[in-house]
Amino acid sequence: MARHRSDRINEEVMRATAEIIRDLKDPRIPLMTSVVRAEVTPDLKYAKIYISVMGDAQQTKDCLKGLKSAAGFIRREVGRRVTLRAVPEFHFVADDSITRGARIAQVLKGLDLPSEEETAEPEAPEGDEA
Repeated sequence: MARHRSDRINEEVMRATAEIIRDLKDPRIPLMTSVVRAEVTPDLKYAKIYISVMGDAQQTKDCLKGLKSAAGFIRREVGRRVTLRAVPEFHFVADDSITRGARIAQVLKGLDLPSEEETAEPEAPEGDEA
């Protein structure tokens, strides 16, 4: 039962954080910044927010700096939007799973995989029984 509660809290914190980040006016935070996942500790003291940024490594670094400086504001806004016993302290982490997934898809697309017709076993001709 407790597992479902923590999943709901993670989802609500993730949703609220994503909305708040979209409204931030910090030039270090690009428009193509998305919240991939949120993990709130069971005691609601800390929340690890996984962020994906479309861009290079420097843009990701700058975005994390901007989010770190806005962490107090984000915490206050999440506290207003999500009813929790305690509002967690936010730690932002770069998540490159979307980039990795795109790279894997590109590699798989580049492979010369046999088609279904080529992998099907050839049928034995009728009347050729030895």
